[in-house]
Amino acid sequence: QVQLVESGGGLVQPGGSLRLSCAASGSIFSIDDMAWYRQAPGKQRELVAAITSGGSTTYANSVKGRFTISRDNAKNTVYLEMNSLKPEDTAVYFCNAVGLRTTAWAIRKFDYWGQGTQVTVSS
Repeated sequence: QVQLVESGGGLVQPGGSLRLSCAASGSIFSIDDMAWYRQAPGKQRELVAAITSGGSTTYANSVKGRFTISRDNAKNTVYLEMNSLKPEDTAVYFCNAVGLRTTAWAIRKFDYWGQGTQVTVSS
């Protein structure tokens, strides 16, 4: 199995900054894509940012220029640096990782989610 553990959420004032981390552990063979999603109350989960193993990134239009996704492949960790936060960024943020894991008999694909971390932007 593979586990994803997020940290770094909290309460911040508009215009402030937060840094989220997500560490993957377990029977990992390799991780391809890592991403951050968010889900606000009453809304669907949406992609915030994604990064490939080679470092190519994708951002939602709503966060371009304010958020930066990065990863440390040696630590199987992905980060989300969030600046100039707005009240509309308030949501539960989820980490997602896709890759290959080892089992007793084979190498299998995996697609796992973290438990989520709350980010609240409010004065």
